[in-house]
Amino acid sequence: MKTQKNTELIIIGGSAGSLQVIIEMIKKLEETVQIPILLVVHRKAQSGNILQTLLQQFTEIPVIEIEDKAEVRNRTIYIAPADYHLLFENKKNMSLDSSEKMNYSRPSIDVTFRSAAEIYGENMIGILLSGANADGVEGLAYIKKNNGQVWIQDPETAEVDYMPKHAVEKIDYDLIVKPANLADYINHLYSI
Repeated sequence: MKTQKNTELIIIGGSAGSLQVIIEMIKKLEETVQIPILLVVHRKAQSGNILQTLLQQFTEIPVIEIEDKAEVRNRTIYIAPADYHLLFENKKNMSLDSSEKMNYSRPSIDVTFRSAAEIYGENMIGILLSGANADGVEGLAYIKKNNGQVWIQDPETAEVDYMPKHAVEKIDYDLIVKPANLADYINHLYSI
């Protein structure tokens, strides 16, 4: 794996079976991690901010559900809100979009991966976790095309392996990650 000392953004996409992986990662994240981490997780449209409340209890790093025109800040975990696509306007601002669902999903992991790749290029990492559809696979390909890093959950460790298995078969990835090691890789991005 190439070192990624210039990483400015990490986006983690997941669907069915990804929440436990995210919780375990957040528990082990060191407070010194300065990179913004963005979570794009498929969930019901009316789920409110339950996910934010749940995740915040496992970390001292601020967990924020994104509002339209939100500013990108270091040392923050962001959550894409239910029923909105998340887009990047530039490296400082995010916006929300309620256009049609992609891959039966809003937020769509593909939409956010693609938007971020256009802005961050080689300075981002896209991570795809457990899930039951192919959302995120095309976005990972776009991240790779723009010289970003692609990490995929080891399909053998996924509760629902369709999403990561599909990605492994189609994408030139940088790293296959076991859930137990995900936080360690993020924690050591700047010390590899």
